[in-house]
Amino acid sequence: MKISGVPYRTLWPGESGLVRVIDQRRLPFELVTLDLKTLEDAAHAIKTMVVRGAPLIGATAAYGLALALRTDASDRRIEEASKILRATRPTAVNLAWALERVRRAIARLDPGQRFEAALREAGDICEADVEQCRSIGAHGLEIIRRLAKPSARRVNILTHCNAGWLACVDWGTALAPIYMAHDAGIPVHVWVDETRPRNQGASLTAYELGAHGVPHTVIVDNLGGLLMQRGEVDMVIVGSDRTTACGDVCNKVGTYLKALAARDNDVPFYAALPVSTIDWSLDNGRDIEIEERSASEVTEVSGRTAAGEVASVRVVPDGSAALNLAFDVTPARLVSGIITERGVCEASREGLLRLYPERRRTG
Repeated sequence: MKISGVPYRTLWPGESGLVRVIDQRRLPFELVTLDLKTLEDAAHAIKTMVVRGAPLIGATAAYGLALALRTDASDRRIEEASKILRATRPTAVNLAWALERVRRAIARLDPGQRFEAALREAGDICEADVEQCRSIGAHGLEIIRRLAKPSARRVNILTHCNAGWLACVDWGTALAPIYMAHDAGIPVHVWVDETRPRNQGASLTAYELGAHGVPHTVIVDNLGGLLMQRGEVDMVIVGSDRTTACGDVCNKVGTYLKALAARDNDVPFYAALPVSTIDWSLDNGRDIEIEERSASEVTEVSGRTAAGEVASVRVVPDGSAALNLAFDVTPARLVSGIITERGVCEASREGLLRLYPERRRTG
């Protein structure tokens, strides 16, 4: 995708084996890149949300494991590095998936071959993510095209958090169909939830939609239901950090409430995600570990002052406690369909297995 006409990915390999990433904590006010040179750099980038979004977390973790093997590629180092990276963000399943993929690729190699092989595998994970997101966009585009057909009217789409190219390597998941619809000349407009407490919608989704020229309006998180009641939302599309084998969708906290409002107002609700986000080992969303983050993300907000300074201010009285659970789970029964790189399916075990028949249990 492009910023000011310049194409970017969220991370890319640099010289001497380092990895360069966009520091998403500085957006939308500054475009700053950071170099990841070590395992510790990668782990810190994931934990502090320099990088975020399930697919991008996985890609960064893959490179982080590779960086850990530059000077020590022993089995012990692989275990140690994997443990450190897994602990950074527990909810997004892409992280563990990417680590396991790199480990399989290097397991039978001599230690002297592992660093370069791990770098190659991390690069392959990134390229696959780009292609998967492009395919998700193409399948989701057909849904938007059908909604626009009756009178070529504007299609109003509500999204929550950021599931665009900043959450992936490129294109994005929930936003990929929107970009493709816009590029195809379909009139689309996006209602962008601000997404408290970190405001990824207001800061990141609005930033990238604006950079691509997609019409959008930022709204407070609690406005979506009223807009649906007024008939001003044609569909909801969100991403996912982990989706169970039975179609329960774990995503940024607040997603469940949007799904309830969508069901009550007969608004289709879709989740867009690649295969790496599906946790085939889980049947029930209640079994997903929900990350609890610092209370300061709730008690403080960051923004740019009238003087141009970026600052944080406290919005909660001193002494008040705050709870910051980062994700919630939308039951499959509230999901109209899941958009993957292989197509669109119902949110159920059979629906997912129709797209991924190789996952059927035998015996």
